[in-house]
Amino acid sequence: MYTMGIDIGSSSSKAVVLQDGVKVAAAAVVPAGTGTSGPKRLLARLSEQSGLSPADMAFILSTGYGRSLLAVADLQMSEISCHAKGVFFQNPAARTIIDIGGQDVKAISLDSQGNIHQFYMNDKCAAGTGRFLEVMSRVLEVGLGEMAEYHFRSKHPASVSSTCTVFAESEVISLLSQGRSKEDIIAGVHHSVAAKACALAQRVDIENEVVLCGGVALNNGVADAIQTELGERLAVARSPQLTGALGAARLAYEEAKRKGKSA
Repeated sequence: MYTMGIDIGSSSSKAVVLQDGVKVAAAAVVPAGTGTSGPKRLLARLSEQSGLSPADMAFILSTGYGRSLLAVADLQMSEISCHAKGVFFQNPAARTIIDIGGQDVKAISLDSQGNIHQFYMNDKCAAGTGRFLEVMSRVLEVGLGEMAEYHFRSKHPASVSSTCTVFAESEVISLLSQGRSKEDIIAGVHHSVAAKACALAQRVDIENEVVLCGGVALNNGVADAIQTELGERLAVARSPQLTGALGAARLAYEEAKRKGKSA
């Protein structure tokens, strides 16, 4: 039996197909999110990769900002539920989740069964999100994929204290004019992201194991800064962009079983 989870975020579209609720049969990420052709391209890529189409699915569950846009979905569910399910499915030791996406940051605490105990979400400001890093990347003329390399070369991270993306952009420009190195500024930017993420996580009573997911988790510099801020080990989810889609696929499997569906 095949089930599909689709996560349409603000900046990218992701999908995972599970076979019998356990084995990943296909997975894809398209760098285009809500309000774009991303979902259509995502399904086409999955079909090319696996030969599977929505018609082959026993159940399809959608999540993310654009979850309501998918006519093929049998059910919609919140990102909180899907990220929690996806992270716990990969790592049953997870008790605290920090998810940093393109437009928001989420902190989720789980019990030993993977049930959600508490969660908080910051979606009112782009500070501390993937969008924040995109703006800093543009100002510094350093590609997003290169920022971690700069981070680990820093000797004296700069202080980037502004809590607003617009003000932080001005702060970074000011630091450049003062002759601060891009390495130190980028490390400062990462520590600014980490401080905001950890402040949110502290509201759910941080408990080990702490797992980082979301597209920003692909930046090892941010992961390093969060671990430093926490003062304890941080685990990064496998394929961190896909945890929401994976959780959605697993929830789709559970729904299919509950409804007595099969391939």
